[in-house]
Amino acid sequence: MPEDDIGFLGVEELAARYRNGSLSPVEVVSRALERLEALEPRLNAVAHVMPEEAMRDAEHAAAELRAGKDRGPLHGIPVAIKDIIGVRGMPTGFASRVRKPVIAVDDALLVARLRAAGAIVLCKTNLLEYAYGIAHPDIGQTNNPHDPARTSGGSSGGSAALVAAGIVPLSVGTDTGGSIRIPASYCGIVGLKPSYGLVPTEGVFPLSWSLDHAGPLARSVADAALMLSCLAGRDIALSPPSLSGLRIGLASYHCDSPELTPAVAQNLRDVVATLETKGAIVRTIDIPELSRANSMLRHIIKPEASLIHADLHLENPRGYAPRTLAQVISGFETPAVDYLRAQRFQAKLRQAVEACLADVDVLLSPSVPFPAPVEDPEFTEDGEEGEMLASGFANMTGHPSVSIPSGMDGHLPLGIQLTGRLGEDEKLLQGAHSIEAALGAYHRPVI
Repeated sequence: MPEDDIGFLGVEELAARYRNGSLSPVEVVSRALERLEALEPRLNAVAHVMPEEAMRDAEHAAAELRAGKDRGPLHGIPVAIKDIIGVRGMPTGFASRVRKPVIAVDDALLVARLRAAGAIVLCKTNLLEYAYGIAHPDIGQTNNPHDPARTSGGSSGGSAALVAAGIVPLSVGTDTGGSIRIPASYCGIVGLKPSYGLVPTEGVFPLSWSLDHAGPLARSVADAALMLSCLAGRDIALSPPSLSGLRIGLASYHCDSPELTPAVAQNLRDVVATLETKGAIVRTIDIPELSRANSMLRHIIKPEASLIHADLHLENPRGYAPRTLAQVISGFETPAVDYLRAQRFQAKLRQAVEACLADVDVLLSPSVPFPAPVEDPEFTEDGEEGEMLASGFANMTGHPSVSIPSGMDGHLPLGIQLTGRLGEDEKLLQGAHSIEAALGAYHRPVI
């Protein structure tokens, strides 16, 4: 089988072929390393590659399968890990120059769970500096497999690009204001921010402890569900897709935003028409609190991030990218009353979203109001929503939220975001699985 075709196989097909003997983890990991080498540094998606360790683990996985030891669907599957997550014995660089890369003593808990399930860590992925929305000029942004002249998004851009480019079928990202879902949309793949706390963040360098989430990026909802099962330590079982009776609420603040490009707005209309034709019940939902979600998120993320970075800032402020440094300083200046007011609003917003989800099964929004730009947009200030238009609210509330492909604007992917009830990640993924099947919108990049 051609290398490219192997690179784009899903987890379930890889697992089946491992077990019928037509492929082995050794071959798949070897092809992944070859494809990675061919596409780097054009994508600039990788922070650190582990070829010897990955091949050793692939040989071990293959030997276990031959001996009848089967660890489950992720056994022998190569994965990539965002470079703010500890991988035992490997450097963590945070895409920064504040400190030299730190060698992790232990695996982060989520990495340990992946290893226990037989997954093979292939590499650490590039990101925006400390996941704070800015590419360090010494490192640069990750480029989009659909158009390397454009960004793959942030902050989990490297994790998204490697999945979209057919190097790994699964990767782990983090999401504090959309950092899984935004790159997923730009790269035309699936990105899930689970319910707050469902996936452990021990061993993940924090950005904002009350907003941080870790979760999967994949090329299908089914693959994302398999990875979530492992990361969360909870069985996620999907049924065959069906839109019959699925109640979808269009979040009016997001869907009617003037920031949507004409192509995104038209794609949204086309999506709704398709879903209604196939049996979904679609209606518009107005949640007034959404208009303040991102401005209030900034009043939480800035002081929390600055407290986390206090020692680093004292140690080597010049090691930051200038814009990252400006954000860290700005957080020190955030009034305590603004932070407390935002926390009070956070509880109100959570209640408002959960109340609306009593009447619909999922909320639907455009994932991002535009396709992938040339460079990562700046962290917007009050009065602008930008790429976080639809994503930030779910970090504030903790609701599970997923981006799936919804179409193309020329050669650039577009995505829709689906948000479900707190703690009901399996139901959200079931709805996303059904919508994904109805849209059939995945496009493989030509890179």
